[in-house]
Amino acid sequence: MSNVHVITHPLVQHKLTLMRRKDASTNSFRRLLGELSTLMAYEITRDMPLSDLEIETPLETMTGRVIDGKKQVLVSILRAGNGFLDGMLNVIPGARIGHIGLYRDPDTLQPVEYYFKMPSEMQERDVIVVDPMLATGNSAAAAVDRIKKLSPRSIKFVCLLAAPEGVATLQKAHPDVPIYTAAIDRELNEHGYILPGLGDAGDRIFGTK
Repeated sequence: MSNVHVITHPLVQHKLTLMRRKDASTNSFRRLLGELSTLMAYEITRDMPLSDLEIETPLETMTGRVIDGKKQVLVSILRAGNGFLDGMLNVIPGARIGHIGLYRDPDTLQPVEYYFKMPSEMQERDVIVVDPMLATGNSAAAAVDRIKKLSPRSIKFVCLLAAPEGVATLQKAHPDVPIYTAAIDRELNEHGYILPGLGDAGDRIFGTK
């Protein structure tokens, strides 16, 4: 699991614990996810390449260092991945946005694609795939499969929670893709939900259950 990064910053862990509580309201859950995704974005983008830029300060000319936000693409696995976007855009506001629609067949637990829309010129871009839960790992692996066909410069996968089974599935399918998460939980139940987990992230973000 050398390519798995658990973000242990105290603020991340604190907010995640508050989100896990079953009595957290939709408003509270959504707000905490935005705050937590902003914090995670700092860790995920730590190795972003920089380029030199000549600027004028009030006193003189100097060469500073900047990132090219337009090279970044945030890819949301619908629908729950959308909960990550606002928080991450606080850190990299110039990023483009892609969407991939996948739902999990309740009988087979396999992903079924229903939507795919990406920015142009993906070969020049670094992709951050976001989805709150890495459960079975099947949807994540399918999403990365699809994105790799566009030959981006790099791909990272980001989630709030991961199950050991999901980590194993994604790493087996895509050992070159680093995984960033706030926690690796104990296991999956018979329905493919993470335990102890936080329930259905999409339902809790959008208040649909």
